[in-house]
Amino acid sequence: MHRILIVEDDATIAGAIKRHVETWGYEARVAPDFRGVLGEFLSYAPQLVLMDISLPFFSGYHWCAEIRKVSKVPVIFLSSASDSMNIVMAVSMGADDFIAKPFDLSVLTAKIQAMMRRAYDFAGTSEIIEHNGALLNLSDATLRHGEAKIDLTKNELRILQTLLLNPGKVVEREALMQKLWETDSFVDENTLSVNVARLRRKLESAGLSGFIETKKGLGYTVQ
Repeated sequence: MHRILIVEDDATIAGAIKRHVETWGYEARVAPDFRGVLGEFLSYAPQLVLMDISLPFFSGYHWCAEIRKVSKVPVIFLSSASDSMNIVMAVSMGADDFIAKPFDLSVLTAKIQAMMRRAYDFAGTSEIIEHNGALLNLSDATLRHGEAKIDLTKNELRILQTLLLNPGKVVEREALMQKLWETDSFVDENTLSVNVARLRRKLESAGLSGFIETKKGLGYTVQ
């Protein structure tokens, strides 16, 4: 089921949108904290964001720009300020569409459906895994932590993805080697160790020292 994050400070409008899109089979959540919209986005991992421009603390433009640093998920702006300057600003900040208030909910639904088809039926998804402030972007093989951004090789990406999908669990070395075999490269115990060591050095450069912990005789886990 596709998830929609609604970032709208008018509770009446937000509630009406949520109820309406849910009748069309979408899962929806209204962002409760306008200071932490990016954190809500990362924890909920929506397939589409409906974003008001005028928000408390920071504008929708700000949050769209923050989301664009980590994801290509479609963002549709909702605003009563529908002059050409605001529309140009919305697009330049990374928005995919703009709907002027007041709007008909059926029109909004049609826009959402069209955007979902374009973004996912043909282009696929932009996947992000978050763990203790680290953001792994599977679509471009990068990891962000604070202001740091590191590029990952195919093997490093698979190792980190496997570990992050099993938080708090020890992933056996054999399981990691099997995952790396999917890259069509020869993998043995030494190759895995070399890849993990290289990955650790990259993580340390991004301020993530000790992010991968070795469990002697078992495998690895993330902290």
